[in-house]
Amino acid sequence: MNDTHFHLVLNHLPIIVPLVGLLVMIGGYVLRSEIIKRTAFLIFAFGALATIPAFLTGEGAEEVVEQIQGIDEKFIEPHEEVAETFAILSYILGAISLLGQWASYKQKPFAGLVSVLTTLFAIVVLFFAQQTGTTGGEIRHTEIRTNNVLNASDSETMEKEHSDD
Repeated sequence: MNDTHFHLVLNHLPIIVPLVGLLVMIGGYVLRSEIIKRTAFLIFAFGALATIPAFLTGEGAEEVVEQIQGIDEKFIEPHEEVAETFAILSYILGAISLLGQWASYKQKPFAGLVSVLTTLFAIVVLFFAQQTGTTGGEIRHTEIRTNNVLNASDSETMEKEHSDD
């Protein structure tokens, strides 16, 4: 396995785990359960940890992908930039979650505020998770690109098919 394979295997965890954490946190609010909220805090912390290997394998994946014919650097750079922002925000969410875990366990008066802030921050993190996943997918999946522009070889193939008619 090379860095690209590792990156593809690992990169889904930091994107999915905050969503799971948010759903669990909402469940904690609905059921008014501090134990469920603490579980959500731990899930968010796990998501932050899962971000580390996904982020660290990104550079090696870039080196491999740049050698593939038809890959345009203009799709790699936006992914790299948004992934960096996402990673930093994910680490912050993990740290806030550990604070929330501690505050909840010690029954600190500000524990409820930390739960709310964690929930709101998780929504921000999920926005950047979505952006990171989308820009990463656009590198190889032309069908999901927002402008859905055909590259030169696709255009030539279509022109040949239409000229045969």
